[in-house]
Amino acid sequence: MQRSILPIVAVSAVIGAGAAIGIVEGFDLGSAKTTTTLVQQAPFGATSNANDGDTGLTAGDIYKRDAPGVVFVRSQIVQRTQSPFDFGLPQEQQGEATGSGFVVDQAGTILTNAHVVNGATKVTVQFQNKESVDAKVLGKDESTDLALLKIDATGRKLTPLTLGSSKGVQVGDPAIAIGNPFGLERTLTTGVISAVQRTIQAPNNFEIDDVLQTDAPINPGNSGGPLIDATGKVIGINSQIATGGSGSQGSVGIGFAVPIDTAKQIIPDLKQSGRVDRGYLGIGSATVDKTLKDLNLPADHGALVQSVAPGGPADKAGIRAGDLPATLDNHPIQLGGDIITKVADKDIRTKDDLAAAVADRKSGDKVKVTLVRAGGKVKTVEVTLAERPNTATNQP
Repeated sequence: MQRSILPIVAVSAVIGAGAAIGIVEGFDLGSAKTTTTLVQQAPFGATSNANDGDTGLTAGDIYKRDAPGVVFVRSQIVQRTQSPFDFGLPQEQQGEATGSGFVVDQAGTILTNAHVVNGATKVTVQFQNKESVDAKVLGKDESTDLALLKIDATGRKLTPLTLGSSKGVQVGDPAIAIGNPFGLERTLTTGVISAVQRTIQAPNNFEIDDVLQTDAPINPGNSGGPLIDATGKVIGINSQIATGGSGSQGSVGIGFAVPIDTAKQIIPDLKQSGRVDRGYLGIGSATVDKTLKDLNLPADHGALVQSVAPGGPADKAGIRAGDLPATLDNHPIQLGGDIITKVADKDIRTKDDLAAAVADRKSGDKVKVTLVRAGGKVKTVEVTLAERPNTATNQP
């Protein structure tokens, strides 16, 4: 069965003076009645992330504490499309994207997904008391699919959610999602962490690592809402779901949340400059794993360079790509390229290690890259990293 990975924002479009077309036929996303689903009332018990004294909360306890800090995000979007009926002239298509978000501080900062507010001309957030407030997009980072909104907090009693840590999360830990699926405000669903260290694709085609997988039902409209552990702390931001194909766009028990530790790393940059500056090496690579080792490569670990962006940092430093076509498990690879084994003082064992080492640095940083050439010669080159492009081209 074919599986699709979808962002979980609900979108309705209005073309000209036409009626709204919702993601689910017959749903009025703007006027859906508030619906709360309490799936589990028994105590969740201990979680691997729990602090002393924080265990034994029920789903209802956590909902009462955290739901007031979850908001309903509405983004007014205008897109230019090409219509075959208007002699090739571009046409404006207006619509509304709806998703979720949650308050992170008393100053009125709200965390959500970048894809909820991409292309937005106006953003509003609605609180539990039905009050809608204009929000400013403070910053966004498509590489992690995260965005920060800011509202005027003057005179408002806000309920910031406590940010936990995704580092210690384990398979089987309880998980709660609060959001606005299909416009049903502040719906609660429960489940467990199904897997950790998953990888999903960001809106700009870069990869998001260390993603949490959950079977807590999440659907279009849950985008940007919190994934919460048994202590009531946020461990992830719900972002995508896998569907069963055949046109299905609902939950099949496979949801993905961007880890909260990733969000905590970039929030200061988004607050300060509205963007995140990441280093860029400009290569495509493959992990030297046990399968590749059988090909008599000159190193038994590292990232085998498959392609080098012309004029990019790696190209300027003399890093070489493979030029010997081969096939491995029905996938084409290039042999003969450099194998990167170290960036600065960090050992590189996989292509993910390489991507993380580069992303941890900023454009303009100079780093020493240790590599093994065909024939076994070890070489160290200095690379001046560039700024990561807006869209991935298969190079970290």
